[in-house]
This record gives sequence, C-alpha cells and structure tokens, in this order.
Amino acid sequence: MLVFFHVDLDFIQVKERDTRKIIKETLQNDGSEEGGKDGMDCSLMEFDLDNNKVRFAAANNPVWIVRKGELIEFKGDKMPVGKHDRDSNSFTTQEFEVLKDDVIYTLTDGMPDQFGGPKGKKFMYKRLKNLMVEISTLPMNIQHDTLKKEMDEWMAEEEQVDDVCIIGVRV
Repeated sequence: MLVFFHVDLDFIQVKERDTRKIIKETLQNDGSEEGGKDGMDCSLMEFDLDNNKVRFAAANNPVWIVRKGELIEFKGDKMPVGKHDRDSNSFTTQEFEVLKDDVIYTLTDGMPDQFGGPKGKKFMYKRLKNLMVEISTLPMNIQHDTLKKEMDEWMAEEEQVDDVCIIGVRV
C-alpha cells in the first residue's frame, strides 16, 4: 500500500505524526487478539514545484529520480508505519531539488519481490531500476503499459505474492 499526500511545507512534521497515528489506529482495529500488529510501508511526499523541491518521509520504501538517463536513489527509514519496537521514533524528512523532465518514482516492494522468469527467481530491484531508466523518457501511460507487460511476462504462471504499486510523476 502506498499513501501519497500533498501538504503545506510548514506542516509536514505535523502531518507525518497525524498520518502515522491514523494508520496505527486503523491497523489496531483489525479484529485480532493482539490488537493489530500489522504495519505497512509507505511514502509521504510533498511537491513544492514553485521552488523545485520535493520533501518526503518514507517507511522502508525508496524514492527514485531518473534524471537524464541516471537513477538517483533516496532510501527510506528502515521501519514500517504501525506497531513495532521503534514506533515512537520519527521518520526522517528528506528534501531534494527537481529539474524539468525529472521522473520521480515511489513504489512498494511488490514488483522486485515477485517470483517468475525462467528460474522462478525474484524480479529484484536492480532489474527494476534498469527498466525504470530505460522507460523513463516514454509517456507515463506507455510506462504503465510497459511495466504491466513486464510484470505479466515475468510472473507467467506464478502466483502474485504481494501488492504492486509504482507511482511515477514527471516534473
């Protein structure tokens, strides 16, 4: 699952705490005896295109920029949103400058972790990064179709093991 918000720059820290609280409360009401031990990986992003900036906080997921044929990776914090041993720690807010024609991607681990191919192995992040660089200049709807086709061909007869969500934004 991916949570994607646009908030005012001054309120991102407040919104992160509010968002985390809402997610934890929702997961807590899952009907289990333990009271919702689930967590989720997600990204909270803010686009400030007037100043060519993006600020984000990410739970386990990366944010990628493809700029002029090169992939730049920003790693998220190594913790989920939800109940866990560090659930009172704040997420790190990161900021980067964007340029015209940058493509920003945020994603779940669903596609990299999907089994398939001739040997039944995982798709892997390296393969996905290479694919994203390769397709980044294409129109966004063609990127979508290409990713879906790649995933379908990779999976072949394998069962899908996780959610798959990739969000791309061209600046």
